[in-house]
Amino acid sequence: MPLALLALAIGAFGIGTTEFAVMGLLPDMADGFGISIPLAGYATTLYALGVVVGAPLMTTLGTRFTRKQMLMLLMGLFIVGNLLTGLAPNFWIMLAGRIVAAFTHGAFFGIGALVAADLVAPQKRATAISLMFSGLTVANVVGVPAGTMLSQQFGWRMTFYAITALGVIGLLGIVRLIPAQRAKAASPIGRELAVFRNPQVGLAMLMTVLGFGGVFAAVTYLASMMTEVTGFAPSSVIWLTAVFGLGMVGGNLVSGRFTDRAMMPMLFVSMTGLALSLAVFTFTAHNKIAATVTIGLIGSFGFATVPPLQKRVMDQAAAAPTLASAGNIAAFNFGNALAAWLGGIVISAGLGYTATNWVGALMTVAALGVAIFASALERRRPATGGTVVTGGTVVTGGTVVTGGAGSSTLADEPVPAGQS
Repeated sequence: MPLALLALAIGAFGIGTTEFAVMGLLPDMADGFGISIPLAGYATTLYALGVVVGAPLMTTLGTRFTRKQMLMLLMGLFIVGNLLTGLAPNFWIMLAGRIVAAFTHGAFFGIGALVAADLVAPQKRATAISLMFSGLTVANVVGVPAGTMLSQQFGWRMTFYAITALGVIGLLGIVRLIPAQRAKAASPIGRELAVFRNPQVGLAMLMTVLGFGGVFAAVTYLASMMTEVTGFAPSSVIWLTAVFGLGMVGGNLVSGRFTDRAMMPMLFVSMTGLALSLAVFTFTAHNKIAATVTIGLIGSFGFATVPPLQKRVMDQAAAAPTLASAGNIAAFNFGNALAAWLGGIVISAGLGYTATNWVGALMTVAALGVAIFASALERRRPATGGTVVTGGTVVTGGTVVTGGAGSSTLADEPVPAGQS
């Protein structure tokens, strides 16, 4: 695999760390600013909303730049946002820093996924995407615990200074390792918006909202579930989240390889496994060993959905995939927020912490239903823009092959069926 994927993975690691590390920093941040924990929680809530808003906005603004230039700009804003967060003299400026950092999140992963896919042969694209996203999964295993320990030893600001340093490393890697000629410019905004006329693009994003969102219905309340229901000590939550992170790493990497071979079957398998794991967690949450195993499975099956979900959107929007790819990252975060909100409703209704697992399971089953419907619709009415192989044959899939088996790029122009 190209070394340029390492630069993307480092950027993803920094972004994943800044997103999730705040959960372990909230008590210190609240004490530092003299505010309540719920108010400090806006550092998480506004970040998620910043991702949802920033993904399409930053991608639209970036249509005048090449993808490499846009990645450099995004990583620069990431550095500014985290440095501002660490230096913030008051709570409101800290929130402003969080929002600036969040605005880079969706566009970075959306554009980065396209660059990663374009760096390799067609049959390795999902693997390349999963390698970039591995930075996000490793952040949950290494970055989040490390950030919590830095906060405990040197204060929460030191965590954001360290994340800023990661951003600098990621920026240097993008500048040095990503070839400019492969990180081409996005399509004009009119063409980017036009791909949303394809109902398959919307269905793919709905799968993302419901499918991966189901994970967060349970994980958002994992600490309370493990201490109140399972009986773990609060200190055990750190290594339990590491188990979840390890599952994410494994599921992501394995899924990347199988997605390259059979995307929709991989999506069906991962969603089915996730729905079953979430449903079973309602019962295994009462036993420490069984709960630990199930947490790993939820992480594994949950992130196994990511490569096929992201590739599905990229394939369906192949004529102009930049905005759709970034929009799907926003869909991930919207699903997370929706699941956490629904989980809070069932807890407030007195159904208990384990009821959130049923919320997640039902969301994933709904996503599986959308995937089955989308596949049936595709079989009845194949997409018109697809793979164009020299020699005049059109095959659906969203890739243009111009120089034989080893030469390809993502399509920039829709190709009418029957033409080469």
